[in-house]
Amino acid sequence: MRRIFHLIVIALLLYSATSRAQSLDEVLEAVTGGKTAEVLRLLDRGVDVNTSDANGDTLLMLATRKGDRELAGMLLSRKADLARRNRYGDSALMMASLGGDLLLVKAYVEAGAPVKLPGWTPLHYASFGGSAPVVSYLIGKGAEKDAIAPNGYTPLMLAARDGHVEAAKALLFQDADANFRNSAGETAMVIAERRGKVEVIDLLKRAGARQ
Repeated sequence: MRRIFHLIVIALLLYSATSRAQSLDEVLEAVTGGKTAEVLRLLDRGVDVNTSDANGDTLLMLATRKGDRELAGMLLSRKADLARRNRYGDSALMMASLGGDLLLVKAYVEAGAPVKLPGWTPLHYASFGGSAPVVSYLIGKGAEKDAIAPNGYTPLMLAARDGHVEAAKALLFQDADANFRNSAGETAMVIAERRGKVEVIDLLKRAGARQ
């Protein structure tokens, strides 16, 4: 009798694990496909709103990367965790900042997403992505304009690296340090010159930047 009981328990555990795996696959597929109603149905069935894929990307992160504002808003209303970060250290706010989605950035910050983070920050991502409006907004919300990324670059250096003139202007307007030198002795000017970003070079010169 005890053996039969144990077999039943094992069968139930296997069924439960299989059911959870199926629900995980279903909700990830629904988010990827932009099926908001299906995602809502699965959440109502008990799927965790902070479910993540193998890379640690939560449902909110996946919706953010797709630029799906409707789905992102719905997940946010379900208390999706804005402090979560994937295996690469990215948060939903960082992804929205990289994509230059000011509406999502505002929504996340107003909902409590941290603007100041150790290492890479949303401002680094916005500068690398070249979004001047997001850069200005984040600094207005307390982002450190001269924060040093793990690779030694400031937001201005990242904007200069890829020739993002408007983002660089936004940073300089907020008094970002144009003459900061990283551990390799490079300034934003040196980085822009190495990559031939003429417009940024001219902008930095007018701002009094040195090599």
